[in-house]
Amino acid sequence: MRHGRPVIDRAQPAHLWPLDPSYADDVRALRDRLPEHASWYSSPEPKALGTALLLTDDPVEVVDDLREHERHSTDWVEDFEAVVRRAFAEPDLPAYDGWQPLSDTRRRVVAAVAGILDVHPVGDVVLVGHGTAWTLLIAALTGESPDLEAWARLAMPDVVACGPVEGLGDMLSP
Repeated sequence: MRHGRPVIDRAQPAHLWPLDPSYADDVRALRDRLPEHASWYSSPEPKALGTALLLTDDPVEVVDDLREHERHSTDWVEDFEAVVRRAFAEPDLPAYDGWQPLSDTRRRVVAAVAGILDVHPVGDVVLVGHGTAWTLLIAALTGESPDLEAWARLAMPDVVACGPVEGLGDMLSP
């Protein structure tokens, strides 16, 4: 699950932005697309956790390593999509000042999800987080290159579903 629309505050890095309450109905509209009896996990970022809390009445466990690609700069990136695409093209290098190398994000997120799935070998799991992180995770799950066109089409909020996952821990190497 990708988080809903945040309140954009250019004075703060994006990982501090809260979910925009004026779009809460957009989030709630996706409840019917999610499993009823699932284990819920969320990124600690306010926009993701706020999304999770609107989608379920079940407990939601916050997992720090489900956070988005770290972008600690408060500089407003005019051509954000181009910079993110550069991050995917050169994942071992920061694409912008204050940004984490994307390969670090991939290792962190894949390891976190592998740990979650080890705890839940059967049953549905819902992960609430971020577009770039989920694009990296999907690439790890499929063994394919990240699909940047799918990343660009992701809405806020959006649902990405996959079937049973085996051997994710084996995918921790880049």
